[in-house]
Amino acid sequence: MTYPHLRVRVDDAIAFVTLERADKRNALCDAAIDSLEAAFRDFDDSVRAVVLNGAGEHFCAGLDLSENSTREPIDVLRVSQRWHKVFHEIQFGGRPVVAVLHGAVIGGGLELALTAHVRVIERSAFFQLPEGKRGIFVGGGASVRVARILGPDRMTEMMLTGRRYDAVDGERLGLGHYLTGAGEGLALATQLARETAQNSPLSNWATIHALSRIHDMSMADGLFTESVTSALMLATPEARERMERFLGRAAR
Repeated sequence: MTYPHLRVRVDDAIAFVTLERADKRNALCDAAIDSLEAAFRDFDDSVRAVVLNGAGEHFCAGLDLSENSTREPIDVLRVSQRWHKVFHEIQFGGRPVVAVLHGAVIGGGLELALTAHVRVIERSAFFQLPEGKRGIFVGGGASVRVARILGPDRMTEMMLTGRRYDAVDGERLGLGHYLTGAGEGLALATQLARETAQNSPLSNWATIHALSRIHDMSMADGLFTESVTSALMLATPEARERMERFLGRAAR
């Protein structure tokens, strides 16, 4: 399959998805969003993890403003909801997504980055939500995904002032999990993707789905959901087999 503005290849159980609009700093146009949806939908069960990155010097500079500047409010609403749908499918597709963040991770690019479950930051990366300076508002899920990490207070300041965080700040604040040198992110992301691909697919699915939902629950409901998920996972043949192998090694 070919996907406009994306380069997709599968190596063993790992899919590599690369944004391919380097001349536009990988800004997300409508066709790129359609391609992201199609690529993640087309992956079958043989794909156990995904590495997401951007071609050229930047991960993603966000929304392609040339498409959005002339839209009517109802059309902007539809585009926003379209992004929500596609980004939800990436985050909750059940397979781990590891993102490599370098250069610009701005606006919609940060929204896309935070759909990934593991994020590797190269030292060239910088993070920004410039929507307030441009007279617009976030529309791809930042008010939920970014605010969950930074908190609404820090996100408000970030949007009001257009503040830019560098790679070190981004890792410190939780926008990423690993900090690497220039050009080292893809190798680490590939290693991490291969490691997560060795997990039980059902365990990965439960981790991706249950933790996010528990976060939205009351303490009592969250603890109950944790217990039910734990009991269901422990009852699977694969979990029993993996534990028996571990216990067998530990007994030696």
